[in-house]
Amino acid sequence: MFGIDRTPNTGHDEGVASEKAVLDLAEALRGLGVDVRTVDTVGDVGHDLVLDPGSTPIWVAHRSLVDELVASRLLADVGGRDGMLVVVSDRITAAARRTLIEGTAGYYDGRGHISLRTPHLVIDADVDPFSARTDRVDPLGGAAGLEIGAALLVSPISGTPVRRLARETGRSPSTVSDVLRGLRQDGLVDEEHRVVSTDLFWRVAERWRPTRTYLAELPPAGQAARITGPLRLGLDAPEQTPGWALTESAAAAAYDAPVAVRSDQPLEFHVPDAAVVRRAEQLLGVASSPARAACAVRVAPVPAVCSRRVDTAANPFAWPLAHPVFVALDLAQDRGRGHEVLDAWTPAGWPRVW
Repeated sequence: MFGIDRTPNTGHDEGVASEKAVLDLAEALRGLGVDVRTVDTVGDVGHDLVLDPGSTPIWVAHRSLVDELVASRLLADVGGRDGMLVVVSDRITAAARRTLIEGTAGYYDGRGHISLRTPHLVIDADVDPFSARTDRVDPLGGAAGLEIGAALLVSPISGTPVRRLARETGRSPSTVSDVLRGLRQDGLVDEEHRVVSTDLFWRVAERWRPTRTYLAELPPAGQAARITGPLRLGLDAPEQTPGWALTESAAAAAYDAPVAVRSDQPLEFHVPDAAVVRRAEQLLGVASSPARAACAVRVAPVPAVCSRRVDTAANPFAWPLAHPVFVALDLAQDRGRGHEVLDAWTPAGWPRVW
């Protein structure tokens, strides 16, 4: 149970509604760049959130409709308690809003407006309406979920703020918040968005299924501008620009994974989009069979594969490498040899998430 909102309310489960209200408010505040922590409530004396700066305790109450009378009653409920009240409601009347503000409380309403004032923080802002938020059956089920899950695997330890994840993935803060909520509910990340086990990796791997196209020729790295330009190889400043990312066994070997690579083995790449694959088919030709291919390309499941490439001094290949996490996700598709390699491989300098 959460906060003060423990009484029955017109026929629905107020405990569930109150928990959702706490999570909705927390994510909306994080979307505004506010440092907010959820708190496990014990008995009837705990609070729901802590806002920084100032470590202000917050009590969260949820009601479907808040008028002046309801607002007054809620303020009376928290009278004498340390901290402030924030009401989350689908509809808050103008009189109720005035009552809450005059009572040094705050609100988050169904229009998507947050208003609260603490000694250290003043917020009066429009955000995404919580009424528009929907619970995801699978937080990794869509393209946004896969992108956010992959980004968390790349930075699994430090915790990534909502707005930073939004910038990295090109998704809205509200979408990022929804996915993170689902990942927390599934026990895949903690409140600081840190990866808590290998389960997130294997959940992402289940949806990591790019389709290969086998090419008759390998692009001439660093040469033949008529080919390298249209194919967007991205060989200049590979760690700053998107382009082809070497993956599978060759990339794993470059990261010192226990895998053997033949000198004549076809290389495998992730490429930025389907247009690059079509140009590659035209310029390099399609192999008559996988056995006759010079290389294979696949559209990257998430854009970060081609935009976050790695170029190490120890790399024996003329191609930038996919990040170790993305190489590992490719290897994970082979339940035999690929899983054996993953079991024995811890990439130097990167956290192991599988």
